[in-house]
Amino acid sequence: MAGHSQFKNIMHRKGRQDAVRAKMFSKLSKEITVAAKMGGPDVDSNARLRLAVQNAKSQSMPKDNIQRAINKSQGGDAEDYESIRYEGYGPGGVAVIVETLTDNRNRTAGAVRSYFTKHGGNMGETGSVSFMFDRVGEIVYKPEAGDDDTVMMAAIESGADDVSSDSDGHVVICTFENIGDVSSALEKDLGEADSVNVVWKPQTNTDLDEDKAGTLMKLMAAFDDDEDVQSVFSNFQVSDEVMAKLTAA
Repeated sequence: MAGHSQFKNIMHRKGRQDAVRAKMFSKLSKEITVAAKMGGPDVDSNARLRLAVQNAKSQSMPKDNIQRAINKSQGGDAEDYESIRYEGYGPGGVAVIVETLTDNRNRTAGAVRSYFTKHGGNMGETGSVSFMFDRVGEIVYKPEAGDDDTVMMAAIESGADDVSSDSDGHVVICTFENIGDVSSALEKDLGEADSVNVVWKPQTNTDLDEDKAGTLMKLMAAFDDDEDVQSVFSNFQVSDEVMAKLTAA
């Protein structure tokens, strides 16, 4: 297993679940508020909001929290956030993409740059690493959603481009533009997804040893702790042996 999902697995095992959930809900709420403010509070006519709400529901975010975030977007005191993407290289030369929502770009840029520098990396210009990734929709299901053949057939019928299955579950990949339609079709056949996201999928992965992987985990944790950071993607890959050591550390 590689990249973003590996990091999330480690952090969820090491972190206190209530703190992890509270932080996740806060970031989901911000995305919902921004989406509703930009495109209106109607989920049916606002594709970005529909995706944000789908993802919030898949993470078991209470309906009241979701509605509160939408209502906040219509108030006069709603913050003005802008989406900014930062790119750079982490330890071992791995490519890193950081997506943020911020009301102060100077604060966020300074913080992101400091995280890279402190953990053996460096921040680059926009476009310096994103060419090594594809922007796609990623819909994740737990193993209980069905066997490999059932999920594969549902993915094909939904218009998805690819699906991979292992003991951790099923990952369905589709184009960025079709994620709404594909996720809705899959929900009819397989039920509610474990997560629905637009992601940066690496075209190739970079292997890291235990030392470099450990440093990268610290870099990822720094990003994850920052309230302005919404998502982080990387093209790193570690072996099962290193993964086990990192999880136990």
